[in-house]
Formats: sequence, C-alpha cells, structure tokens
Amino acid sequence: MKKSEIEAKTEAMLAPICEKYGVKVYDVEYVKEAGEWYLRAYIDKEGGVNINDCVDVNHALSDALDADDFIEEAYTLEVSSPGLGRQLKKDRHFANSIGQDVELKLFKPRDGVKEFAGTLKSFDDSTVTVTINNEDETFIRKEISVIKLALDF
Repeated sequence: MKKSEIEAKTEAMLAPICEKYGVKVYDVEYVKEAGEWYLRAYIDKEGGVNINDCVDVNHALSDALDADDFIEEAYTLEVSSPGLGRQLKKDRHFANSIGQDVELKLFKPRDGVKEFAGTLKSFDDSTVTVTINNEDETFIRKEISVIKLALDF
C-alpha cells in the first residue's frame, strides 16, 4: 500500500473518531525517520486540543487500526496538536488561514531570496498569494518547500 493510500485510509478512519470526541482532523502523515515508520494524526479544535483529547483519540484510533490491520510495516502511532506554527498543506488549511501571518520557504531562490513572510491573502490549485510589505506576491505552490503559520511572540 502506498504512503498516500495509508494516509487517506487512516484519515477516513479518524474522521468519525474525531467527531465523537469533539475535535477535527487537521492532517495525517505516514513518514519514515531514522529507519522507523511513524503514523502521525494531527487533531485540532477551537481553543486548541489538550492531552486528554490526544489520549482519547489515540486509544480509539489505535483500536481501529488494529482491527483493520492494513499497514504492513511496524510503526509508531502519534496523535497530537498541529502546533502553533502549523504547516499549511491542504486547501482546508489555507482556507482557514486567510488573513493570518505566514512564513514560507522556496525550493529555489526568487531574486536571491528563499524565505518570505507576510499575510496569506488567497490561494488556488496552483498558487498562493501573500501580502508582503503592502505588495501582493504570488508563489507557485509546487515551488514552495514549506509554508506555515508565523509564530508571533
């Protein structure tokens, strides 16, 4: 089974569990780090999730994954908040972040610069527009290595 299929199937299993516990699915990723596989489920709710939300969802998701047993490799399941500086990966992430400050990094420099910060103005299937110093800058989505909410301390 492909990584994307595992993520999609896990997200489909996770959605009703999240609804039961009053949280929302933010993202699911299946990644290999230092030779180990990790299945990470990120959950969120208004005001943020707490440790009890994560524990409840982890137990329910773990039981569902054990019952279906569709992942061949051994893996570690993690359930957590996406954090304050959450990455924007999916259209729903962008839609919920319009008007918020973001930081983005490009794979290749634009005019000698790879990192930008500004306010997320809009997005579509292929581009993201960020207002930087009162100027709208449009970036090609596939040229962005990472875009996340800016941390303001």
